[in-house]
Amino acid sequence: MARTSTKVFVLEVMGRHAGWMAAAGGLAGEKAGDAPHIILFPEITFDRALFLAKVKSSVEKYGCCVVVVSEGVRGPDGKFLAEAGTKDAFGHAQLGGVGPVVAQMTQEAFGYKFHWAVADYLQRSARHIASKVDVEQAYAVGKAAVEFALKGKNAVLPIIVRKSAKPYRWGIGEAPLSAVANQEKKVPRNSLPRTDSASPRPAARIYCRSSAAKTIRRIAAACPNMSC
Repeated sequence: MARTSTKVFVLEVMGRHAGWMAAAGGLAGEKAGDAPHIILFPEITFDRALFLAKVKSSVEKYGCCVVVVSEGVRGPDGKFLAEAGTKDAFGHAQLGGVGPVVAQMTQEAFGYKFHWAVADYLQRSARHIASKVDVEQAYAVGKAAVEFALKGKNAVLPIIVRKSAKPYRWGIGEAPLSAVANQEKKVPRNSLPRTDSASPRPAARIYCRSSAAKTIRRIAAACPNMSC
């Protein structure tokens, strides 16, 4: 990102219907002007005009615009912006990549040079940036699964139970598969921005930050020059 070169960077993250990953991306910004400048949630219908207006405003104000976009963002017609027109084995629409779609919009509208990327395995299993909490929880749910099996329990899932946010405290519980299989936990409406293309409200930041803070600090320390 530079005032004389790339103006827009788009990072595509997982989230077909729930924007938790996108909300976590918002934790990178601590003050006005920090990236990301725009977050697109699947829970909020995409407004092209509003999005482009905010991109233009960010570039003019900060010299660049960084966007985090959930793969499942939908337009006013209810269709995924990146819908490829095909279905997977489960009958779900296959997505072709929303990152380049929204990035291209900015070039068509303003001629901005852009780059886009998909977080891919960085958001799935990036062991090199795992926090102590990540590792402890991974081992804990694995251990619980084995213990459940040895006790003859069936159709249950080990779950992480949040006991408090400040300080972050957790424990292991269990839930019947019927209560969680093919179910979604979306970002609550009172945690989402009041309008499209804005940062998550305090409730979502607190929820995400309590468990992700250490990992975010590690990423920031490893990438001190991630700015315009």
